[in-house]
Amino acid sequence: MRAIGVRTFGGPENLEVLDLPEPHAGPGQVRIRVRAATVNPTDTGMVSGRYGERMQGDGPWIPGAEAAGIVSEVGDGVDRLSVGDRVLAVVVPYSATGGAYADEVVVPAAQAVLVPDGIDLVPAATLPMNGLTAWLVLESLAVPGAGTIAVTGAAGAFGGYVVQLAKTQGLTVVADAKDSDVALVTALGADEVVERGDDVAARIRTVVPGGVDGLADGAVIGEAVVPAVRDDGVVATIRGWSGTVERGIRVVPTLVYDHADRTEALRRLAGHAADGDLTLRVADVLPAEQAAEAQRRLAAGGVRGRLVLDFS
Repeated sequence: MRAIGVRTFGGPENLEVLDLPEPHAGPGQVRIRVRAATVNPTDTGMVSGRYGERMQGDGPWIPGAEAAGIVSEVGDGVDRLSVGDRVLAVVVPYSATGGAYADEVVVPAAQAVLVPDGIDLVPAATLPMNGLTAWLVLESLAVPGAGTIAVTGAAGAFGGYVVQLAKTQGLTVVADAKDSDVALVTALGADEVVERGDDVAARIRTVVPGGVDGLADGAVIGEAVVPAVRDDGVVATIRGWSGTVERGIRVVPTLVYDHADRTEALRRLAGHAADGDLTLRVADVLPAEQAAEAQRRLAAGGVRGRLVLDFS
């Protein structure tokens, strides 16, 4: 079986095409014939060794946190999915079964749901990990429907999903963007768009003088963005920052891998995509063997939507 992975941690140049034994689904698992796998910051982090202490075995290690494809094998005890089903799935790359950069990937059945009719597998691959992260963040913010949230990094895949999901909940959204992304972020549904940068907290306060109820920090700004939040508000972070703050503000880190089995949330995300509430944005599609180039492009910045690796 073809897979793209690393034997030693480092830069994208360490990625290589590997020939690995074909995996099989165990009890409670499904095997997916991957058609599309996205390229995310968590993938470049894994390749660099950021999660080295979590990686199982002696390698090689396979990146990839989300995929879409066809169920090719079903383990004992799985009755919700069948061979031939089109599915999207969250994949935990440091698990024993490895990541999504492979012709076949095995995941717990709870991490996979049906792709709605009318949605191609390539855009479907952009939904599970980024969409579920956005879902979890909004859960942690727990802002009532009449409330206001801010979103940094709103033009990115995660940030865009936060904006759109927040609008399905009736929230008012203040988002940041550079000039060239204002139209995009507005089209995603942001009610107010402010210029991104070091002073973004002050700019958010000009729009919401009392401070927003909650903030999703997709741009990974950290402490500098906390002043945008009202007393007793909430900041949700996605890269583990949980710094000490004042004024009764809570900081809630979100790690999607801890919640990869949220089947019902994944189902509802797929439903939102089918209904047009979520925009599945594909920046470009590259052959699987060009994974290193895709990771370099992502690291260079400016990618809008997701780069997708084609394993068909």
